[in-house]
Amino acid sequence: MKQLSPERSDMIRNIAIGGDFVLLNAAMIALYFILVAVRPLAMQQVDLNTYLVIANLCYIPCLSIFKIILHNRIVRPEIIVGRLLGTVCVHATIFITVLGLLNIGAISRIYLLYFYLLFLLLLIVWRLGLREWVKLTRSRGQNVRTVALVGGGDNMLELNHVMSEVTFGYKVEGMFFKGDTDGSYPFSEGYKAEMARLMAWLPEHPVQELYCDLPSVCQKDVLALIRYCENNMIRFYSVPNVRNYVKRQLQLTLLSDVPVLSIRREPLQRPMNRFVKRGFDLLCSSLFLVTIFPILYIVVGTIIKITSPGPIFFKQTRTGEDGRDFTCYKFRSMKVNKDSDKVQATKNDPRKTKFGNFLRKSNLDEMPQFINVFLGNMSLVGPRPHMLKHTEEYSHLIDKYMMRHLVKPGITGWAQVTGFRGETKELSQMEGRVKRDLWYIENWTFLLDLRIMLMTVTNMFRGEKNAY
Repeated sequence: MKQLSPERSDMIRNIAIGGDFVLLNAAMIALYFILVAVRPLAMQQVDLNTYLVIANLCYIPCLSIFKIILHNRIVRPEIIVGRLLGTVCVHATIFITVLGLLNIGAISRIYLLYFYLLFLLLLIVWRLGLREWVKLTRSRGQNVRTVALVGGGDNMLELNHVMSEVTFGYKVEGMFFKGDTDGSYPFSEGYKAEMARLMAWLPEHPVQELYCDLPSVCQKDVLALIRYCENNMIRFYSVPNVRNYVKRQLQLTLLSDVPVLSIRREPLQRPMNRFVKRGFDLLCSSLFLVTIFPILYIVVGTIIKITSPGPIFFKQTRTGEDGRDFTCYKFRSMKVNKDSDKVQATKNDPRKTKFGNFLRKSNLDEMPQFINVFLGNMSLVGPRPHMLKHTEEYSHLIDKYMMRHLVKPGITGWAQVTGFRGETKELSQMEGRVKRDLWYIENWTFLLDLRIMLMTVTNMFRGEKNAY
């Protein structure tokens, strides 16, 4: 068998780790001398040498917890940044704890604050830049894994299409199928995979990975392939043949020794992710409710009372997580009416008050929902909760509609910041909203929540045509 090119994952990982330590020390030293020049008295309490030793030692467990994934064939920049944010937060926790336990002296908060902001920024630039270098290297034919595809149908064609992206670092040496095809296979080596012929082909080609989606009726052929791969240092991957009825990303889990495929990825099923999201919700809602909201309640509540008879809050039962009903709070923006739980607000709705129109345009009517967030009925970010009548209607009209209730509803959401806010005159508008809600559920990250919140604030100041 021909000699294979060495895998460079370890080299990429070592370069990343080495760069991290260089940046950690450079940031700590450079910032120290800058602050000594600017604020000499405040820096007298900082023992730079001790800080450097402890900071370097504390970074080692951080690398173990948040492993480097730059060498992965396919990885999103958002995931890289998220891991770096976790790395810096954990390092700060360990570092400050160790300084306190060793009783080294007073801890300079201003120095540590500036250091971690600078360190995080440098890490993001460094890691994303290194990732681009890895992709560029692979596009030039280096650090490439050679692959054989065995099976038939859409699976192999789709794999070949994905692996043709040069920055992923794959090279498909041959594709083999069983049965008749429509002539769409792109390889001259593509032929009916009689096992004797396939086994004769493999020793002559530098294959590192073999992907197989042969059906269970070909058990003998599959076992023979596995045996060959295990004896020739070829990594064997079984591709579940489910594309006939599921064309989406699947998640593999094990129930004891039985493999089970899930048709939906849900990051918020993980306890740690739910803890992070709930912790952030509690922190933000608590701060808002004890600082800004009392003033807002007095000012807005007074104007509502003066301009329109009725309560300050509008309370409506809506559908929440797991389909449970809850009471949603808003500043009342309409005259008291009997259709509030049946008819959706429209652009020139006569039920709206003049001040209520301003509240809706500015999103201020949603501010009491921070109470819902604090109580745990809602989250800062998530699919918008709908009135019960809409839930009943659309659950029968739109496929997968009820899946949006797998997570807590939000004050704002991915659908709202991407153009699907306000009245849904046509069914396609609600379908678009549901599609984006499900995308959010399947792709949640803490950084995505921050991005949605930033986009929401930007839209509030810029104004939205659908805010009515």
